[in-house]
Amino acid sequence: MIRHVIGVSGGKDSVALALRLQEIGDHDYEFLCTPTGDELPEMFAWWDRLERILGKPLIRVTNPKAPTLKHLIQIQNALPNHQQRWCTRLLKIEPTIAWCIKNSPVVMYVGLRADEDEREGIYGDYVQSEFPFRKWGWGIDHIWMYLSMRGLDGDIPVRTDCARCYAQRLGQWKSLKVNHPDIYEDACQDEDNTNHTFRSDKRDTWPAGLRALGAEFDSGRKIRGENKQRPACRVCSL
Repeated sequence: MIRHVIGVSGGKDSVALALRLQEIGDHDYEFLCTPTGDELPEMFAWWDRLERILGKPLIRVTNPKAPTLKHLIQIQNALPNHQQRWCTRLLKIEPTIAWCIKNSPVVMYVGLRADEDEREGIYGDYVQSEFPFRKWGWGIDHIWMYLSMRGLDGDIPVRTDCARCYAQRLGQWKSLKVNHPDIYEDACQDEDNTNHTFRSDKRDTWPAGLRALGAEFDSGRKIRGENKQRPACRVCSL
């Protein structure tokens, strides 16, 4: 029997896709989630709420050798950054592919929108993938309109990616330090222990290291576009 599975990160696209496909009811859908263990607290609460809304549990799939980002950092003694972008592959893409192969046959429904660049998806030829938004012609406006109709347009967490995602903006690092100082300090310790940084001194005009960056935040130095908050990782925001 074919299993029809919707990838649900908790971001606006995957939530809209899950709700709409369930509403159409062509199949008995299942919902797959790939947590990294480094999400902000509001994401864990949002996943719990989604399970109640969908009426089914989210199948949480992790890397059995390193189920969290913290485990991977310790095992590899390295940090994901612009030069070593292994976090998404090892914590999300490969575990999903392995799960689909183990539970084959599986059709995976992915929330890539019609207004995004044409691409095959994130699972390649290993997984049979469907892209309903492309078939429906749904772009970002359709997503927000549908979520508004369902009364959820104001409920999607601003950050659905990792708390210490290397690709986040300065304003997001500052928000992490202000709102979750324990997580920020833990990320500083990751840098101390590995002698690497999440950010790059070749790419950034502010200090790359988080401790020095935190000192700049504390000094009151202004950040351009500080209030622009969005998930830094596309896979985590689907």
